[in-house]
Amino acid sequence: MFPFELKVVSIPVKNDFRAIKHREIALFQGPEGWSEFSPFLEYSANESAIWLKAAIEAATKPAPKPIREVIEVNATLPNVKAEDVSSILKGFQGCTTVKIKINDFLNDHLILQEVLRVIPKAKFRLDVNGGWQLEEAVANLANYENEFPGQIDYVEQPCIDLGDIKSLRGKVKLKIAVDESIRKFLGSDLTKIKEVADIAIIKWAPSGGISAALEIIEKINLPVVISSALESSVGISHGVALASVVPNLYGACGLGTVSLLEGDVTSKPLIAKGGFIKHRKITPDLIEQFKADPTRVIWWQDRVNEIFDRGLI
Repeated sequence: MFPFELKVVSIPVKNDFRAIKHREIALFQGPEGWSEFSPFLEYSANESAIWLKAAIEAATKPAPKPIREVIEVNATLPNVKAEDVSSILKGFQGCTTVKIKINDFLNDHLILQEVLRVIPKAKFRLDVNGGWQLEEAVANLANYENEFPGQIDYVEQPCIDLGDIKSLRGKVKLKIAVDESIRKFLGSDLTKIKEVADIAIIKWAPSGGISAALEIIEKINLPVVISSALESSVGISHGVALASVVPNLYGACGLGTVSLLEGDVTSKPLIAKGGFIKHRKITPDLIEQFKADPTRVIWWQDRVNEIFDRGLI
C-alpha cells in the first residue's frame, strides 16, 4: 500500500498538447516537502513506476546543493495555428529561445514566421517527437535551414531509429538532440547516444528522479537540456532543482510549461520572468480549486498501489 495520501487535481490545458484537454496530477507531501506523480494516463505500470520513484525521492530526500540559483528557460509552442502563436508566447515572458512541436515544413513553417514577427531575434528548437523517417527528416530540415538560416538551435528527436539519426547527422548541419531515445530506453547502453546526438534532453520524472538523472547525464556525457512533461509547479520545481545542479547545462531549459495550463496548484507559479525561473520549493495552496472527481482519485490511488504492491520500485 502506498504510504502517502494523494491529492489529485485536474487542470485544463490551454491548447491541444498531446491531445489532452485536462492534465491530471497526483500530489503528495513527504518530509522534504511536496512532490508530484503525473505519468500520462496511457503509461503502463512499469513505465509509471519510474515516475513514482522520482516522486518519492523528491518527497523524502533533500535535493543536492545548487550551483546556480536561476535557470534560463525556453518558450514551448504546441503544434498550433499561426494566429495562436502570439497569445501563447505571452506566457513565456522574456524567453528568446522557442521550442516548437512540428510535423513537417509545409504546414509548420508559418508558425516559425509568426514567432519571428513576435520575437524578431528568436532561436528555434524543432521538436519532432521521432515522427520522421530518414528521407523525410533530410527534406524537411533542408527546407528549414534554407528558410531560417542560423536561427535553428537544434532539432529534437527527428527520428526514432538511432541508425536513422546517425545517418541524418552526416547529412545536415543542424545540431541534433534526443529525448525519447534516452527516456524510453533507460535500460540500454546510453553511452552510445554520444555517437548519434549533440545534446541530451533529460526530464526529472521519466528519468527516475534527480539522483538517477545525474547518473544518466554522467553516462551520456553530452551537453544537457532539462525539460518537463507538462507538470504543475510542484513537478517543475524538481526539474528546476535538477537543472540547478547539472554541470554541463546547455542553454535554456524546457521548464516554463506551467504557462500551457489554464491554472496551477499554487498561487505563486513557477513561470518565466525575464526568460528565467528561480530555484525554489513550491507549496500547493490551490489544490481545492482544481480537485479531481472522486472516481479519478480512486483511479490514481489504485495506480500507485499497483506499482507499490508489485514491487516495481
